[in-house]
Amino acid sequence: MKTIQVYDKPMCCSTGVCGPQIDPVLPRFAADLGWLKSQGHQVDRYNLAQQPEAFVQNPEVQQLLAAQGIDCLPLITVDGRILSQGIYPTREMLSVWIGSEATIESLPIVLDQGECCSSSERCD
Repeated sequence: MKTIQVYDKPMCCSTGVCGPQIDPVLPRFAADLGWLKSQGHQVDRYNLAQQPEAFVQNPEVQQLLAAQGIDCLPLITVDGRILSQGIYPTREMLSVWIGSEATIESLPIVLDQGECCSSSERCD
């Protein structure tokens, strides 16, 4: 199983899914991370506003922040390797990075109401 770490920009809450204007990418990405967890992968998500120590403790993240500022965020690592910066990857990208044998069609799909589902079950 893989370890996925997400280093987010400063947000008002841990997922950024709050406040008057929600970025539609954030609920989709939160659902994708939930899918990764359901597959047995370890997922750690750090918010710069709430967990700055996580950013300081990772030398590569610290270097990128020093060089590029928060524009490099979000940073996504898989097993310690930075695989994405500045964007939230799609579920297809995450699936490739973890070496998933699941087909794209079997991955959860985020509905407009913030719910997700797959062909066989509903998730919260």
